[in-house]
Amino acid sequence: MPRTKSAKKAMRQARRRRGRNKGQMSALRTAVKKARGAAGDAEVARGAERALDRAAQKGLIHRNRAARTKRRLAKATRAPSSAA
Repeated sequence: MPRTKSAKKAMRQARRRRGRNKGQMSALRTAVKKARGAAGDAEVARGAERALDRAAQKGLIHRNRAARTKRRLAKATRAPSSAA
């Protein structure tokens, strides 16, 4: 356990941040899963892309990870329309 006043404060802050990040990551994963499940629905994919951009901007995920996920989602939404 922390001994100093500053270490105790750092622990409280980390606990709050961890809780906030956990909720945001959960929402992000849900948005991406919905976009993958609704392959071909551009509106759902756009929502997931916005969520990924916001998460990267906040530092929740790395910007390269956001770009990679967006690229894969775009490829998945594009696939059914090109097959038709």
